[in-house]
Amino acid sequence: MEDSVSRREALRLALSAGGTVLVGVATTACSSPTAGGSKGSPHSPSDSLTPEPSTPSVVTPAAPTPSPTVALPSTHPWLPSRYEIEPGVKSRAALLVETIGAWDSASAGRSAARTRIARLGFDPGLVDLVAPILGVGTHAVAQVRDVQYGGLLSGSASVLVVVDQWRALASGTVQAGGTTLDVRLTKASRHWRVVDVLPARPGARAATISVSASGVLSSTRIRLPYAAEADIRAGRIHDSVLGLLRDLSAAHIVDVSILRSGHPLDVFGTARTSDHPLGRAVDLWGLDSQPFVNPTNHSRAAAAMRFAVAHGAYNVGGPILIRGGRYFSDRTHHDHVHIGFNR
Repeated sequence: MEDSVSRREALRLALSAGGTVLVGVATTACSSPTAGGSKGSPHSPSDSLTPEPSTPSVVTPAAPTPSPTVALPSTHPWLPSRYEIEPGVKSRAALLVETIGAWDSASAGRSAARTRIARLGFDPGLVDLVAPILGVGTHAVAQVRDVQYGGLLSGSASVLVVVDQWRALASGTVQAGGTTLDVRLTKASRHWRVVDVLPARPGARAATISVSASGVLSSTRIRLPYAAEADIRAGRIHDSVLGLLRDLSAAHIVDVSILRSGHPLDVFGTARTSDHPLGRAVDLWGLDSQPFVNPTNHSRAAAAMRFAVAHGAYNVGGPILIRGGRYFSDRTHHDHVHIGFNR
């Protein structure tokens, strides 16, 4: 049945069946999904605490904000744009994260989350893999900010889901956080099937970070999701990447999707180590809030790609192919620009 209805219809059916798909639900009228965030971007919430290296990334909570009415931001389901080449695979990944990451006072906890996703055709055991977005809270809402390919083959995919979450605590405070999850899927006979979820693991906050790292974190022109910000605070990102972000932000608002954690360890479908886990790569979903997945923004993507090569990047991919040995383009990179450095 799922492949004969839209995502919105799937959500509607889940609710009418007694499910609690709470993306878009707030306890009172309140602010936009950027509430609790910093740098003025829906992709860049505020400062966060980093976990110990042995634990998955977050939700990396900010300090609780007093809220006598325990109001949570309004959210909305993530929907693919008409420019996606495989909208179904992204939709499945986003729906899983949205459904696990939001609950009301009657549906908190893992058992209820298993019931919610089972109603939508997911394996209930996936809940245990998405533990970072199942924390303490009387109710919660989740907002998927970006959905990007980590790899796309004919029968399998890695989908990187960037999500923010707000939890209402029994103390009357709201706890804001977020993470990035690498959702793995295989193509089944009727629809894409989620087979694994790998949460980001940025590691513990470093005692000191470089001047370049501090500059990127303090910039209002570089928009960082929670996991990417935690990567920088952990001292895991090379200055080559940080310098590129700083210099590119002189002319543009830089919209970051992935730095290190949350990305596949190997180039998807190969045994080659990716530059991302080495801290030597960054993925950008757009510039100036204009997404690269939209063909009208391909000139912006080309400008970012050329800028990266001029600044020493050796491996630059995006939605268009530019002549030259350092550039590449493929299905995986139709929705973002990848910039990799070898030092």
